[in-house]
Amino acid sequence: MQYWLFKSEPDVFGIDHLAARPNQTEPWDGVRNYQARNFLRDEVKVGDRVFFYHSSCKTVGIAGIAEVVKAGYPDATQFNPESAYFDPKATQEKPRWYSVDVKYVSKFARVLELSTIKDCPQITELSLVKKGHRLSVMPVIENEWHTLVALGGRQI
Repeated sequence: MQYWLFKSEPDVFGIDHLAARPNQTEPWDGVRNYQARNFLRDEVKVGDRVFFYHSSCKTVGIAGIAEVVKAGYPDATQFNPESAYFDPKATQEKPRWYSVDVKYVSKFARVLELSTIKDCPQITELSLVKKGHRLSVMPVIENEWHTLVALGGRQI
């Protein structure tokens, strides 16, 4: 099993949206960065755990945990001209963008804020705390995953 952090804007799609979905499952689509795409296409696997990170909001940080339930497949939004994520260069034969499906696991009792994560001396490898790293999908090493889960406190 691997560990990941996926970013989303909670006013668009937050952890509560995922929890409210049928089967608490949803495609993680709309990723339009090649490095993040490569993670989704090549490395994210069924059973991997994901921190659901809220960005571009009042309280930025880890809101909870999801699990990957379907590995990388072509993101359907790239083919839909009505979608904000439409890509006219993408074809069914040569898709450019990939999705995975995630399932809600739990919500932290409170958002584990970015400032708290940055202040934690055990968190040194996480791209999130390094300057210039803005990927919406990033790996998390196992010991840092466990540290962040502990920092997140009681889960509901």
